[in-house]
Amino acid sequence: MPKNEKKKEFLGLKLSSRLMELLAKLQEVELEDFEMDVGNLEIWIQPGAVAAPMVAQPKVAPPVKVKPTEIIETEFIPPVETYPGKVVEVKLGATRSDGGTRGKPVIVGGETTPAFYTFERPTPHPPVIALDVFDMKVPLPKAVKMHVRDVLEDPAAWAKLAVEKFGADLITLHLISIDPLLKDASPQEAVKTVENVVQAMDVPLVIGGCGDPKKDADMFEAVAETFAGERFLISSITRDMDVERCAKFVNKNGHVALSFTPMDLNLARELNRKLYDFLPKKDIVMDLTTAALGYGLDYAFTNMERARLAALMGDPELAHPMSSGTTNAWAAREAWMKMGSEWEPRELRGPLWEVTTALTLLLAGVDLFMMMHPAAVKTLKDMINQLASGSSGNADALAEWVSMKV
Repeated sequence: MPKNEKKKEFLGLKLSSRLMELLAKLQEVELEDFEMDVGNLEIWIQPGAVAAPMVAQPKVAPPVKVKPTEIIETEFIPPVETYPGKVVEVKLGATRSDGGTRGKPVIVGGETTPAFYTFERPTPHPPVIALDVFDMKVPLPKAVKMHVRDVLEDPAAWAKLAVEKFGADLITLHLISIDPLLKDASPQEAVKTVENVVQAMDVPLVIGGCGDPKKDADMFEAVAETFAGERFLISSITRDMDVERCAKFVNKNGHVALSFTPMDLNLARELNRKLYDFLPKKDIVMDLTTAALGYGLDYAFTNMERARLAALMGDPELAHPMSSGTTNAWAAREAWMKMGSEWEPRELRGPLWEVTTALTLLLAGVDLFMMMHPAAVKTLKDMINQLASGSSGNADALAEWVSMKV
């Protein structure tokens, strides 16, 4: 230590200023082999730190818990979002002024928000329902057959019943008689059946085939040319068909294509891209495949919801209205087979199976439902009207859902 260096006192110790600077940089100091001789030791205790004498406190009963009698009211402000994408609007059916014969067209699509986000924007076009009609007698579940028994062999009468009694917005006419494994009917015979149905009612038509790529294409072309300008929904164009040929006659004759793919959005994009070479986007509706309740409904919902959200986020290849073959619910054996008494009656279980499938996909954003049972159709229509209106419904009834009996 230099002779002239001043010393500073720390804890009673006189230390050099250099050592004090070094100690100031440390958070703590540890001394080894340290001894301290203490003479008089004084301990200072602050007055506030003196412990109070122990005084017995009277026992206080715990506060009584009061059961709430009402819900605390508070204002809820929904989180309103704006999305960059929009679902394409597609018109089905043409009136006389537009070159067709339908009473009024049906418009699907146009959404700019997820399904029924009415707090963001109103639903532009509520979803619509098409009832299935077949061009030949087919085996049907008892719960469905009891409603159409008298018209099973008359597609025109069946279609008229579906519109006038069951409230169908459209008719899906399944021309399955052209199937080589069934009647192997000709395209001309299919055209005649379509003509009879067109004259029986005036709602737009969905033209369904038999699933044979070659026979379907031939029949679709004959129907498209015969009824040019009617804006029928041709159901459906698939990847295993001659996509170019089908898209060209759909476009030439003023109809709409139903682009059908399995549950794979990449396949849907691929097929739509092929159609874009020959069809405007306003003439395409998507079917991403419907799986019934208990048979993959959760996969169908997820696939459709992803497609709709992708469309709203700006994916142009998925920005199309969606169609659901909800009739697939009747392929689930639980919807129609005889089971234990706790599952009866079948007449109620079947429609519930179909409407549960439909209601689930309704929330995913489906725009067009192809259905079969009148009770399921009515239930879905009521739900669509309530959701589209933005009303809150009967909260008191909803609160008692656990104890309700069906």
